[in-house]
Amino acid sequence: MNIGGIQKCSLIDYPGKISLVVFTRGCNFFCPYCHNPELIKAEPGGTTSGSASPERPYNQEDLFCFLENRKNLLDGIVISGGEPTLHDDLPQFILRIQEMGFLVKLDTNGSRPDVLEDIVNDGLVDFIAMDVKTSPARYGSFAGPSLRPADIFRSVSILLNSGIQHEFRTTCVYPLVTDSDIKQIARMVSGANSYVLQRPGTKSVLDPGFFTHTGRPASSAELNHFLHILSPHVNQCHVR
Repeated sequence: MNIGGIQKCSLIDYPGKISLVVFTRGCNFFCPYCHNPELIKAEPGGTTSGSASPERPYNQEDLFCFLENRKNLLDGIVISGGEPTLHDDLPQFILRIQEMGFLVKLDTNGSRPDVLEDIVNDGLVDFIAMDVKTSPARYGSFAGPSLRPADIFRSVSILLNSGIQHEFRTTCVYPLVTDSDIKQIARMVSGANSYVLQRPGTKSVLDPGFFTHTGRPASSAELNHFLHILSPHVNQCHVR
């Protein structure tokens, strides 16, 4: 695994659990509001706490040595990014974590449904959180024309039928997420365990000019409206 850094202790990334977060390097999306822009490219480098930065490589064996000493202090490991499903050795990496007795949560953008399906079918994860950027037809804004909307629909379906804990989440940024997008998303994720509407950070983002010239965070009124649209379709929905 190409590890960009770790966050040694988190009380929010794995709901109800004390977790360590592993940040993988490399992403196939280029969201202008991304708050971990240093993880977009796959070149090595990172830190041992918080979000990653290109200071030095993070050794995988160092991580497992650290985890060995935290078996009685941590409940689970969150694998985030970047986009973890881009890494061919992700299943082996997860299996090694499982063998140490930790629960595993995977954060994904849902762009690689084949990988996601294999991970679910092999019982490698206990929780999956999938970012839904906007309505699938508009994903070209983030990933270019190479990403097929069908891949997003399929990943959503895999999670809905997985039988494991899952959460969908949307970072609410205008004009990338609108009333129309939320209505389409609500139909797509109907029956989901949980949906989270997120406020974006506006500092240290991939495109520093985005919030100056193009976009803005959704207002409180808009977030409440989105919540009203989504709530009838999912078991629980809240703003983070």
